[in-house]
Amino acid sequence: MDDNVLTGKIIGAAIEVHRQLGPGLLESVYEESLIFELTEQGLQVKQQLELPVVYKGNQLNTNYRIDILVNEEVILELKSVQRIENIHKAQLLTYLKLAELRYGLLLNFNVAVMKQGICRLLNG
Repeated sequence: MDDNVLTGKIIGAAIEVHRQLGPGLLESVYEESLIFELTEQGLQVKQQLELPVVYKGNQLNTNYRIDILVNEEVILELKSVQRIENIHKAQLLTYLKLAELRYGLLLNFNVAVMKQGICRLLNG
């Protein structure tokens, strides 16, 4: 699937979740709802996927967790915060680098209009 088509479907699903639930809920509620919407569209979804950290060829005893991975291509980092900060963008970029993936979406559901809470990030 074309990357723009895939990210468009994901954004559409996020907008639908926000339309149904509105702002102000816990991140976990949006995560479960978004997974429902994405799987209804026939997309492959992995939730809370462990992402190992390798330092100088050695896997560390610590892992990061990707909120959602769609079609093995796009990482979704979900937030329900007052506003997106640079640290949130840095977090997603780090996940993209560790996973060796190109596309990520930072989705903040604590906004009046979901369009305001969408940030596309590119690795490389």
